[in-house]
Amino acid sequence: MITTIDISIHTPIRFDRSKSYCVEAASGIGKSSLLHFIGGFRNDYEGLVALDGRDIRSFSAAERSRLYRSELAYVFQDLRLFPSLTAYENVEILNRQTRFRSREAVRDFFGRLGIADKWSQPVQLLSFGQQQRVAFIRALCQPCSFLLMDEPVSHLDDANAAIMAEIVSAEQKERGFGIVVTSLGKTLPIHYDQKILL
Repeated sequence: MITTIDISIHTPIRFDRSKSYCVEAASGIGKSSLLHFIGGFRNDYEGLVALDGRDIRSFSAAERSRLYRSELAYVFQDLRLFPSLTAYENVEILNRQTRFRSREAVRDFFGRLGIADKWSQPVQLLSFGQQQRVAFIRALCQPCSFLLMDEPVSHLDDANAAIMAEIVSAEQKERGFGIVVTSLGKTLPIHYDQKILL
């Protein structure tokens, strides 16, 4: 279980498990890059990104695979969904590996987020906001120490953003993970322990 993420690239930043953080910056400043650095998806930076004091660059491929299965859950800005698969199939690809949620629990998330009728539709036919909700549900289908969300409500109306916030806040209270959200202006409406301006 990862309890801290330390970043020393421009200015030191620490993320602690069970707390919530909002990283704000203008477009192109490096919000998405920061989340990619944490997972080791990119290493083109000068400085240090450490998980519990260990440099992410030192993790083997097998160790990183374990990170993605059980420690770090992502909602990427570009979502990384499979366009020809249905909304449910996109979620089930991950959930089949983790066995973290029942089918009924996944269906409940779809209903609460207003996309129950999109369950069997290919995601390429969904709006970007609907796809954001599918990617969010997928992220909830894995155990994690940190949930990292890159502008997760950029295409959501206030009502759906509020529902997403309610779900993630309840999940955090139950599971104790840390939350790191990036924002270009519109922010997931949850309580943040710290707001960080890049």
